[in-house]
Amino acid sequence: MKHMITRLFRRLHLLRFDFLTTRAPKIPDRSMIAPEELTVVENGDIKKWACLNCPGGCGELITLSLNPNQRPRWRITEDFWSRPTVHPSIHQKNACGCHFWIKKGEINWCRGGRPSNLGQR
Repeated sequence: MKHMITRLFRRLHLLRFDFLTTRAPKIPDRSMIAPEELTVVENGDIKKWACLNCPGGCGELITLSLNPNQRPRWRITEDFWSRPTVHPSIHQKNACGCHFWIKKGEINWCRGGRPSNLGQR
């Protein structure tokens, strides 16, 4: 219900976001993640992974470790509207080469990290 209200507020130009956070008990298949979803894989209160489809259009599933004992690792926080903030930045090392931050659900491209074939979002 909250996601429906959040999406309505976006249509009314009251909220901005590219991603909303969803939850799953295991890493989902790429086809199961909608373009506007960042899925947090968790077991109880323990966050294990963050999964999203690459916004650069290469179709790759990005999985980020949230385990504080692993390197590299990321942290995810969410605001009231379920908009995620990811720290540190996400850098695709494949041919796509995307490099971006997610802050309050919005993609912020790093200089030189936006694919040249990607239109304005």
